Amino acid sequence: MDTLHDAATALSLTYLDAYADGGDPARHGHRPTTAPDPGIPVLARLVAATGGPGATGTAARAVATWATAAGRGPGHPGLYDGGLAGTLAGLRLGARLHPALHRAADRLRDHLTGAAVATRWRTSDVAFPDYDLITGPAGLLLALHAGSNPTAPQLTTMTVHLTALCDHDDLPRLRTGAYAHHPHLSWTHGRVNTGMGHGVAGVVTALTTALRVTGDPATATALHRATRWLAHHSHVDSRAIRTWPGAGPDGPPPVDAHPRQAWCYGTPGVAWALWDAADALGDPEAAHWALAAFGTLAARYDEEFHLFGDAPADRLGLCHGAAGVLAVADAFARHARLPAAALLRSRLTARLRADLPAALRTPWPPTLLTGAPGALSALLTAGGAPRDWLPCLGLR
Repeated sequence: MDTLHDAATALSLTYLDAYADGGDPARHGHRPTTAPDPGIPVLARLVAATGGPGATGTAARAVATWATAAGRGPGHPGLYDGGLAGTLAGLRLGARLHPALHRAADRLRDHLTGAAVATRWRTSDVAFPDYDLITGPAGLLLALHAGSNPTAPQLTTMTVHLTALCDHDDLPRLRTGAYAHHPHLSWTHGRVNTGMGHGVAGVVTALTTALRVTGDPATATALHRATRWLAHHSHVDSRAIRTWPGAGPDGPPPVDAHPRQAWCYGTPGVAWALWDAADALGDPEAAHWALAAFGTLAARYDEEFHLFGDAPADRLGLCHGAAGVLAVADAFARHARLPAAALLRSRLTARLRADLPAALRTPWPPTLLTGAPGALSALLTAGGAPRDWLPCLGLR
């Protein structure tokens, strides 16, 4: 194990040890309250797989603490925000340390793949829970692949629904109709979101994952439509980066560069979704285009401009920050063998190594997308840790 991995593992062990002792590290001694989120089991699984003496015991204790509250949460079927798909992913990965958790995971999987869950998903005037990766069927489909190999029938309900949402070239069914007066989301009302978390890119990753299992022609057709739509709505910003607005279509593309280049919005997540879809579809021309798009970001990524915000989640987390871009760059480097992605991976690894020790001493939730476990997991994975949790990000 090299020095980089030793340092990342040591940080992770300290974090998990504090969690296992009953004090949520981000809440300074309070009992954990975020059990449905898969962050702790993901990190524990990686630490157990790559750590030295004592790592497995610490990781197992952390999973046991997490599992005591696994029945909590709002009960929606999503992957994040306390959803049951997140609990499923956590149970499945936690079962690497506590095999008895597989039984609970199997029961929850059977519930989530049943017909009853799909009755809440709309196909017009949609809201995020009707389709997205965070709270919707795209995330549920991906969660089934975290630490597991689902069968084609287990993916049917989600795949049929997502395919139906992509039944026209301009994706009108993905135009949101629920946010006209929302205090934070009114900007996306009546528009088609492009991002990985709440938009077409997330749907594309789910359809790509389903296609690799099923080979279904209808899924391939829907995937072609969604990827063409995304490619059409790209533009080159003032920093010469090919990127995407948060939603479209909505007039001409922005003139100035926007600093949000992250897993959730902008080039990293969208370019990966397009490249991976092209790879699954056997479309080398589209794959080359997506690779070139990510290359424009890799060559011009500016930590001082693109990493911003006061909270660790904004600067370092998976959703908005350095860890998410690291995870995407790592995926491009490993699967597409893009040299520029490998260089960006090295830069962001160094950034996380430098900034995480101080950030871990500040309030930061124990969640995957926005918390410390996600940032630590990205760092460990870029260093060679197992990749079986990456479906939670639409990556592999």
